[in-house]
Parts: sequence; C-alpha cells; structure tokens
Amino acid sequence: MPYLIVAGSSAAVYVFLILAIRLFGKKEFSQLSVFDIVFILLISNAVQNSMIAANFTFWGGVVSAVTLFGINFLFKNVIYKIPKISEWVQGHPIMLIYDGKPIPENMEKAKVSIPELEEATREHGIHSIDEVDLAVLELDGSISIVSENNPSLFKRKRRRYSNEI
Repeated sequence: MPYLIVAGSSAAVYVFLILAIRLFGKKEFSQLSVFDIVFILLISNAVQNSMIAANFTFWGGVVSAVTLFGINFLFKNVIYKIPKISEWVQGHPIMLIYDGKPIPENMEKAKVSIPELEEATREHGIHSIDEVDLAVLELDGSISIVSENNPSLFKRKRRRYSNEI
C-alpha cells in the first residue's frame, strides 16, 4: 500500500508540473539560462518529498522513477494519437515576423521581445528583422527564421546543388 501512495503522488506531481510548464510558456525552456537551471533544480528538490511520501527507501525511489517513466510514456502516446490533446498541452507554432514586419499581438502572446527577435535573427546570420521573410516560435520554444537573404542558407543550397553537377 505505501508504494501505491508513492506511485499516486509521483503521477500527481508529474501532471502538476506539465500544467505549470504549459502555463509559463514554451519559450521559457528553449534555451536554459543559469536562472532556469537553478529553478529546475529547486523545483525538483521541492517536489521530491511529496512524490515519495516520506518513503525514503530504495524501493520508494524505484517506484517513483518507474511511475514517472510510465506516465511519461503514456502521455507521449496520448499526445501522439490525439492531436487535440497535443495542441492543448504543447500549444501550436506562433508566427512572430511576416515579410520583415513583427506581429505585435503574437509577440505579446508568446512573450517574445524585439531584442529576442533580433538575437534570433543574428543567430541565423541575418542582420536585420526587415530581412526576415518568416519567423516562427516553434513547439520546442526555438525560433525558426526563413529568409532569402540568409547567407548560410544560400551556402548550404549552393553546396548541395554543386555536388549534383
């Protein structure tokens, strides 16, 4: 019976953390800063005792870990098979820039600032937001940038096609 309490507590904490992360937004976990890493470590420490329900035995830890692996496996299968649940849990991609113009309402919804967009464009080898054809906040929190002016993209295409000649 005590192991059922550990399993139930572990599953409840897992669901709670999924919901909390969903509320904070996907951008928060795309590139972890020092603050994010400390936050994750503290959260894991804070919920540890509630998961194992004061059962500090080896088997209590194993039951908790197996429960977490199991519920993670189940959730992955559910979101794979039921797209509506996947969209609710993971959200959907958000267009941030279209044809060189930022979309303020989408940026507000995604909590992405102009300096963050400028950083993303520089990471993709683009000097200015005006040169961006499309920027999208992806499900994993990364920002995808599409631009005809992207020199690295041009080099990759050129390299790919030069091998075919």
